[in-house]
This record gives sequence, C-alpha cells and structure tokens, in this order.
Amino acid sequence: MYKEEITHYSNCLSRDMHICIYGHGGVPFLAFPTQDSKCHNYEEFGMINELSDYLEDGKIQYFVVDTIDKESWSDGDWDLGRRAWKQELYFHYIVDEAMPIILERTGGKLPMTTGCSLGANHAVITMLRRPDLFSGCLALSGVYDSNVFFKGWMNETLYDNSPECFLPNMSPDHPYIDEYNQKQIIICVGQGAWEEDGVRSLRYLDSVFREKGIGAWCDFWGYDVNHDWPWWFKQMRYFIPIILERWGMQ
Repeated sequence: MYKEEITHYSNCLSRDMHICIYGHGGVPFLAFPTQDSKCHNYEEFGMINELSDYLEDGKIQYFVVDTIDKESWSDGDWDLGRRAWKQELYFHYIVDEAMPIILERTGGKLPMTTGCSLGANHAVITMLRRPDLFSGCLALSGVYDSNVFFKGWMNETLYDNSPECFLPNMSPDHPYIDEYNQKQIIICVGQGAWEEDGVRSLRYLDSVFREKGIGAWCDFWGYDVNHDWPWWFKQMRYFIPIILERWGMQ
C-alpha cells in the first residue's frame, strides 16, 4: 500500500502540521482522527489495516490530518473564547491550507470528509460550512451539540462551528441547501454504550435536515452497537460500497 507523511507549516496555526496519505487513488477521503489525536490515529487503531483491500486496489485514498482538539473542543483551557477561536483557526487551516495539498494530490477530485467520534464532528462541521469543497460526508458516532463541550457557553465563533445552531437558522433559499442535496451525506450512530449524546444530537440534526429538505442519511444502528473502533470498522465496510457505487467504482 502506498503511504506518505507530509509535514508542512501552517500559517493559520503557527506550527508544523502533518497529513498521512494512504492509498494511491480512488475516492478520496479527508479523515479526521478521534479526539486529541494526530494523523497516525487511523493506522494505530487499525482502520487502515481494516480498509487495506480498498486502499491497495486503488478504490479509496485516505488523507488523515492532525487535530488540535486539546486546545479547542477538549476542556483543558479555562478560556472558552480562546477555545472557540482555536477551532475556527483549525477550520481555516483545513480549508485554506490542507485542502490545496489534498486537491493537488487528487487531481482536483473533491474528497469526502470522514471521522469517528469527535472526528465525525469535524467532518460534519467542515462539510456543512464549505460544501463547495467536498463531495460529501461519512461521519460515525459524533456528538453534534456544542453544549456537551462548552457547557452551555456560546459566542459567534462557536456558533459558526455548531451545526445544531447554524443549520436550523439557515434560510430555506440559502444556496448551500441545493449544494448539500448534490452531495452524499451519511451520518451514523450506534445506540449502545457511550452513544447516548450522539443518538440525541443526531436525532435533532435529522429533524432539521428533514425540515430544510436536505437529503442527508442519518442512520441509527442497534442497541448493541457501541462507541468504539470495532463497530466503526463494520460501519466503514458497510458504507464504503455504497459510496463507491455512487462514484461508479464498484
């Protein structure tokens, strides 16, 4: 399997950042790691090995980025405004600095965003804020409720990074709604251990999607499906053939 790690300097974040590339072609995925993790996260926890057949056959390609979650969504910093601003800087790092690198490698093919747990939050936020840059989203076990992370605190910056806030207030004639409906949006959650907030927040997002006429697929798996890697492996292998079919690559 083709593997490469890119180190590049981020002006947005004032530090070196890293992108791990797996696979040589196919449907590209911009993959966000789980909470507080870096670009090796998918390899270390076995997702790359789980998807090795698709990667080696050139059907999918993964671009796994670093996160700065410890400075933003995680609660290590008492200054909530600074945490929200760090998330905004991270968003701009992704769309303004990481995406040109990814698009150069894909020959201009727009990637899908993907992630598990907090990585799913990033995948949904990024795709919904800039649907022009992505072909869709595959998000597993996210918690789409900023209250869980910021304990009810809100400002304009956090609002822009909270789909449960900005999506309900989107005008029915907003051009992004047509854009969303041209994309493949899949958001999945189990209903087993550690998925309670994910189920609750996705049910709310599902209702908003339906109210806005957005054809997102919100999929609720069984009560035995836990918030953990073995189930994310199964979910990825379930959804990837569906994605490949849409791309005409199965």
